[in-house]
Amino acid sequence: MNVDAVRPHRSHGSGVFSREDFARIGDHVVFEEGVRVFHPEQIEIGENVYVGHGAILKGYYKNRMTIGDHTWIGQSCFLHSAGGIRIGRAVGIGPGVTILTSVHTEGEASQPVICNDLTFGEVVVGDGSDIGVNTILLPGVTIGEGCIIGAGSVVTKDVPAYSVAAGNPARVLRSRR
Repeated sequence: MNVDAVRPHRSHGSGVFSREDFARIGDHVVFEEGVRVFHPEQIEIGENVYVGHGAILKGYYKNRMTIGDHTWIGQSCFLHSAGGIRIGRAVGIGPGVTILTSVHTEGEASQPVICNDLTFGEVVVGDGSDIGVNTILLPGVTIGEGCIIGAGSVVTKDVPAYSVAAGNPARVLRSRR
């Protein structure tokens, strides 16, 4: 393995932010203690949004993270919006949820994976959905409106509106209609 191909690491900063740093931020937004925000200029937050203790909103130098009105984001969540994240209105995101929007390509076996190119995929969470504690949403997935995603799920494919899905990988268990 050629570890000489690994670029020198650099800091992404402290994640300390002020409300003025955001692309847009609504009224009545609560950031609990320990929340970290990176690239807030790429993040839009609606009104009456709660972000729990220790959550990380990791904006990226390109693409947007958009969080709709009346959304609740639990403690210790990690949202990384390199490929873009759109969270609808009145969405519940349980504690410890991870949303990823990029992944390294496989590349050559002789090269460290972290040296390979990134591919990006926007993640969309529809209005009124609920994402269970410690769930992982992988790049490119769309969670339809009114969905329930069970705790600890790993979502690798789109979930149709008003579905209940769970598991690793997550699969649709039933419709809510």
